[in-house]
Amino acid sequence: MATAYEKFNLHTTPEKFYIEACDDGSNDVLSIDRVSTEMILTVRKDIPLHAVTRPICGILGTIRLVAGTYLIVITKKKKVGDLLGHAVWKAMDFDVISYKKTVLHLTDNQMQDNKAFLSMINSVLLTDGFYFATDYDLTHTLQRLANTSPEFQEMSLLERALSLKADQRFVWNGHLLREFLPQPELHRFAFPVVHGFIVMKSCCINGKIFDWNIISRRSCFRAGVRYYVRGIDSEGHAANFVETEQIVQYSGGKASFVQTRGSIPFYWSQRPNLKYKPKPQISKTINHLDGFQRHFDSQIIIYGKQVILNLIDQKGSEKQLEQAFDKMVSSLGNGMVKYIAFDFHKECSRMRWHRLQILVDMVTEMQDEYGYFLVDVDGNVLVQQEGMFRSNCMDCLDRTNVIQSLLARRSLQSQLERLGVLHMGQRIEDQADFEKIYKNAWADNANACAKQYAGTGALKTDFTRTGKRTQWGLVMDGWNSMIRYYKNNFSDGFRQDSIDLFLGNYAIDEADMTTPLHETKDWKFLTLPIIMVVAFSMCIICLLMAGDTWTETLAYVLFWGTASFVTAGVILFNGREFVDSPKLVQKEKMD
Repeated sequence: MATAYEKFNLHTTPEKFYIEACDDGSNDVLSIDRVSTEMILTVRKDIPLHAVTRPICGILGTIRLVAGTYLIVITKKKKVGDLLGHAVWKAMDFDVISYKKTVLHLTDNQMQDNKAFLSMINSVLLTDGFYFATDYDLTHTLQRLANTSPEFQEMSLLERALSLKADQRFVWNGHLLREFLPQPELHRFAFPVVHGFIVMKSCCINGKIFDWNIISRRSCFRAGVRYYVRGIDSEGHAANFVETEQIVQYSGGKASFVQTRGSIPFYWSQRPNLKYKPKPQISKTINHLDGFQRHFDSQIIIYGKQVILNLIDQKGSEKQLEQAFDKMVSSLGNGMVKYIAFDFHKECSRMRWHRLQILVDMVTEMQDEYGYFLVDVDGNVLVQQEGMFRSNCMDCLDRTNVIQSLLARRSLQSQLERLGVLHMGQRIEDQADFEKIYKNAWADNANACAKQYAGTGALKTDFTRTGKRTQWGLVMDGWNSMIRYYKNNFSDGFRQDSIDLFLGNYAIDEADMTTPLHETKDWKFLTLPIIMVVAFSMCIICLLMAGDTWTETLAYVLFWGTASFVTAGVILFNGREFVDSPKLVQKEKMD
């Protein structure tokens, strides 16, 4: 495999960017014309002496905004650890650099739009969780890499990630690197970046040191935020789809266990409307089975047999989704897909968290049958994972992560026994030091996935960290739920637009003088909240400054109280008009 360069210097002149590869023995320089945007390979002696120089850690790619093209570079990185001898890095900071030296050619409206688009790009870059390696393919599991062709092994990281036959699900800078792909001579200057969570720990049990890792890869297909992206698209891509791989390495042997999570895979929505929990809506106009089948056909091709673990409530507003999911699996009639419904909240109500073992026991036989990926010290594949647990709740965050951590622990128990780390009869739960590392890592995984999709840390992480539910954990869940409510209603439209722009779901046309950012709000948007605040304030004032008689005071309080209550009711009734909605994607795509 042609590895990517690891060290760079960025040399800037008014006419060009020169990106110098600083790896030992390299003389290559990528020259980018700031006017024509042409990219060519040159050598170090062509860099002008007057160029302004600074070190960078890599190129994320390029993107076109209203003012023209921008170069996005990684300016700071942090080593996460080593995977099979390859360094894995976390991108910590970025810089977005304009090709144009000035924005004076823009109108005032265009300047405002360009500023808004820049803030969107920076919003995505500030979302924690971008990882990369320059000499290893992080976008694939160990098993997928072991089963690839010799031709694939010879490809550059960029070809693997972006060629027509590539699995592009986890390449978050694919759109940004589109200009690099047609020029193979430039491939060593770029690498795929994954979004999600990676933790790498060196652990010790019985005096034996082994490496234990979690890699969660978030799909860039149907990516978005909690309430604006649910269900699947026409290609069968599920919202908030995350592939989580647990890897253990010891004494030359290695093992891997993979699980997935993803939104309930048919056409449904749950648009924010100021209510704490908007009612989910199942589309009545689309053939659900077509998309449903596409989803599971692709999952079976990639992962093998599927066991669906549906953790949503079997009553209330979630009941209709559970029933529809069950019915669709039956209609699919595919023996490779099994469906298990487990009402997480009902089973674990009143702190009965031990009842999660019911679900683990239900799938024990299937987990043993599907196995995991195992390679011996000589590189021989001993076992392949032949099936997949696909877990979901409503958000595929809190409940899902708890279950995934339990299944991963059970797999790890067997893997460590096979690798010779655990003695027969020993249990992971009894290894206090490792158990603490394990629980904290899975809780951190929950927090990372939750922040990327819902905007806050995960709920129920006290159970993941400690193995039991705590009163403080309940308090923190309440706090995070309040923050989620605010963000989901008043800032997630901007977050969704940011992701769509970053991934290329919305493309900016420089020739188009208008953008969807300029949206005129209905009169209710400003008028009703002002009336409600004034009425509520007057109600409080009347209570504090009583009139001459109590009947007069009561009349004023009732009048203003009724006015504020009625206005609040009208606002809630028209809730969708008051939330922050995406502007860059056509409405029919969001419904």
